Amino acid sequence: MVKALEAARKAARRAQEATYEGICSVIEYRTVRDEQTKLSHEAEVIVHEARPCRLSFEKLDAAIQTETATAVSQGIKLFMSPEIRVNSGSKIVVTQNGVTGEYTASGKPAVYPTHQEIILKLFEGWA
Repeated sequence: MVKALEAARKAARRAQEATYEGICSVIEYRTVRDEQTKLSHEAEVIVHEARPCRLSFEKLDAAIQTETATAVSQGIKLFMSPEIRVNSGSKIVVTQNGVTGEYTASGKPAVYPTHQEIILKLFEGWA
């Protein structure tokens, strides 16, 4: 029974990974120490690079009416390998279908045996 479950999960993971059309890099803003000067400063650090992934877009509402304008709301979800650790607030640069975008992980990923799903929003700068 256990071997059948493992085989099913491997097949499901292969099917999931076959849908990955993009690549992404995960970047964190960390304190970095310069070994020559021994001084510390804040800098972007790439923690994962060129990882296979897939972006998915969905409309959350057709339109949201405000006093000044109508805004369209869109959900952005990233699918990737479950072994890759992505911290909330990380900057994620995704290239898919020839288009590159910068996003931020808006919360903790939903991790499954075959993949993980991360809700993204457009990157507007480091908090």
